[in-house]
Amino acid sequence: MSACKTLVRTSLSSVSSGLRRNRPAFSFIFASNSPTLRFSPLLSPNEGLRIVGCGVPWRSYASIEGVPISIEASDLADEALSVSSNLDSPEDPSQDTVAHLLTHADDVAKLMKMERSDGGSSVHQQSSKWFPYLDRFKCGNSYLSSGELLEALGPHILDSRKERFRNVVKNRSYSVCLVVEGLSDFGNVSAAFRSADALGFQSVHVVSCDSSKRYRENRHVSMGAEKWLDIELWDTPKECFEVLKSRGYQIATTHVGMDAVSIYEMDWSCPTAIVVGNENRGISDEALELSDFHCSIPMKGMVDSFNVSVAAGILMHHAVCDRTSRLGFHGDLTVEERQILLAEFFLRHSKSSTRIAHEFSKRNGGAMLTPKL
Repeated sequence: MSACKTLVRTSLSSVSSGLRRNRPAFSFIFASNSPTLRFSPLLSPNEGLRIVGCGVPWRSYASIEGVPISIEASDLADEALSVSSNLDSPEDPSQDTVAHLLTHADDVAKLMKMERSDGGSSVHQQSSKWFPYLDRFKCGNSYLSSGELLEALGPHILDSRKERFRNVVKNRSYSVCLVVEGLSDFGNVSAAFRSADALGFQSVHVVSCDSSKRYRENRHVSMGAEKWLDIELWDTPKECFEVLKSRGYQIATTHVGMDAVSIYEMDWSCPTAIVVGNENRGISDEALELSDFHCSIPMKGMVDSFNVSVAAGILMHHAVCDRTSRLGFHGDLTVEERQILLAEFFLRHSKSSTRIAHEFSKRNGGAMLTPKL
């Protein structure tokens, strides 16, 4: 270890003398939680070599007896330079907006960009299962197809980001959707949204959420998942369930009772809307009566229930496992549907995406003036 320390001191001395001769100078920065070394420009070229504390993230490239050492340039700076100046950077995923969305129905509608099927009973022309989007995006008096949107927006998005979108879309499904009914804690709604996104569920529904609950203490729970989900708000279980049934879903409400089916005995390959209820009261009587059947998570301990957001996560995770076991996959969109949803993600990527799409439409004469329905 003493030899390693000597080597580091010698290296520091060599770098220091070299930096004095060649400006601009650099400093070694120790990360606050680890003795991490990183080059950083000094404010003054006359300050020579200095060591300062900071909380910057670091990447380990090598170590001395378990001590990580990182000497790297700023990845964020490189990424910023590679993004076109025409497109704003993505919004901070930690800025949770669930409370705002659940109390502003118009903003929820604006979150979804591509044209959607009218009413609740329509299904995609190429598929027997529910898919909400049509292959067009409205630009004034004209429309762009998903292919044209990918062409217009692709050059303005990092390749790594586009690959992330493709992988997410590949594993997305509308065959199982989550319904949260009567929740009073926005933190639980946020946590359920986060689990839905992480597990590949694209569709979530909120029925009569209590907007009087304060939300300030629950910020950042969803990690921005709401930006990538299709969220629909409903006033009553009847209104929600009628639309879901018209889309081909069976309604399964979580309920502890003699007639409840274990979630391990359900066939999750069938289109299913899984409903979780209020933190204290559970599922409402109206929702229980209107559902197709009741289901429950078998409990093995002294307590007889899970936190509602935990229960939602368990249900969705088991649904993915069961579908993968039966079908070999969870994500089940067709090639055409994947392209449409990918275009939707491109549009949601940045606030500037819609502006760029409109400019592309003007340059190319505005295709699809009278689209087929």
